Amino acid sequence: MEQAALERLVKQLLNEELRLSSQPATSMGSLNASIGSGIFDTVDAAIMAAKQAQDKFEDLPLADREKAIEAIRTAMLPQACELARRSVEETDLGNVADKTIKNNGAITGTPGTEDLLTQVKTGDLGMTLHEISPFGVIGAVTPSTNPTETIICNSIGMLAAGNAIYFAPHPGAKGVSLWLIEQLNQIVKDAIGIDNLIVTTKEPSIANAQEMMAHPDIALLVVTGGPGVVAQAMKSGKKAIGAGAGNPPVIVDETANVEKAARDIVAGASFDYGIICVAEKSVVAVDGIADYLMKEMEKNKALRLKDPADIAKLKAVTIVDGKINKNFIGKSAPSILQAAGIACDFEPRLIIFETTKDDPFVVLEQLMPVLPIVRVGDFNEALPLAMEIEEGLLHTVIMHSQNISRLNQVGRKLKTSIFVKNGPSYSGLGFEAEGAITFTIATPTGEGTTTARHFARTRRCVLTDGFSIR
Repeated sequence: MEQAALERLVKQLLNEELRLSSQPATSMGSLNASIGSGIFDTVDAAIMAAKQAQDKFEDLPLADREKAIEAIRTAMLPQACELARRSVEETDLGNVADKTIKNNGAITGTPGTEDLLTQVKTGDLGMTLHEISPFGVIGAVTPSTNPTETIICNSIGMLAAGNAIYFAPHPGAKGVSLWLIEQLNQIVKDAIGIDNLIVTTKEPSIANAQEMMAHPDIALLVVTGGPGVVAQAMKSGKKAIGAGAGNPPVIVDETANVEKAARDIVAGASFDYGIICVAEKSVVAVDGIADYLMKEMEKNKALRLKDPADIAKLKAVTIVDGKINKNFIGKSAPSILQAAGIACDFEPRLIIFETTKDDPFVVLEQLMPVLPIVRVGDFNEALPLAMEIEEGLLHTVIMHSQNISRLNQVGRKLKTSIFVKNGPSYSGLGFEAEGAITFTIATPTGEGTTTARHFARTRRCVLTDGFSIR
């Protein structure tokens, strides 16, 4: 190359470098702030990047939303066990086998754009559509108990509705949550060419979650967690979907298939060591079948404590100052027994014992594989007790009965978001049952089992004097 031409080229490159370096930081935007795929230093940078991404995303056809979702399903399914392993390793909650099942369910069973149903009314005066469209950027708070399954489930549903997502993971599940969010964002980027549709900050914290809730570019809050963070979201002034605590009772009456009820209760209450919000937390059993029920539960690897001394030992380690000892939340039955100094010659899935209705294990949401059983005279006594135990949380109730009238009464009186009849509690999430898989159960705000349609705004579109051909 001639010397003059070379000098011109160098000058052009220097001028271009000078032009770029002189641009305002905001014009270079989220790219400079990003420290990984979808991971940012600050809340504001992450939300700004998500907003830019969502502006592009909502212009794409629904087919591209499905393309992104299908890419998530395809890439994540082989990693379901690895996600479970990382989650258990970091949080020390639950177990790998059951978390793998939950991850598989979230990946394959969370509905996509097919959940976005349009309602239409036509008549002499024309046509009215009730259509749904994105909120924009959703701020989603996720728990340590079900971190990966909630993030996957929310990502699929929120993307299906056309949104971008800022995740505020529980700090106790920071590592696995950030690892997953980075993967999900990259998968979506590779699939449809839009970066930062799924974002977070590198240091999840309460302060960052609070900043996110107050941010003007967050259009909707979806909070899956404890009552404190749900209450804070509901006070934010923004539209909020809150998934709060529950204390699900299970009623078993004398008409039940007791053998099946016993299998289902042990399976549901011990699944992932009892940390799922829908899990059976206490049993209200009619006297006529109570002894038989407990015997059948023992056949299904439940350990029944009969000695008051053993029950006292159990409570001594699991209840402190009238509250559940957090050190035993999500731990296995054998580890709890070992800590309590209770001998057992097999590895039980669940610990059961008979007690009274005012027992702390009945009153409190314990989130561990320990199940108190309260005996009552008949169904007329069982129903008000179940209502008292559930405390109006409107979350979940389970009943085993062949009496349709009683099942109907329980459904009407308890008014819970989930009512499982003659099955394990996890059927209410969509496992071993019909319907969508969900991990955000919005009880305080009333949406119930949330899917894509709940993450979209309903809009009324009216056309007069036409499009009615009846």
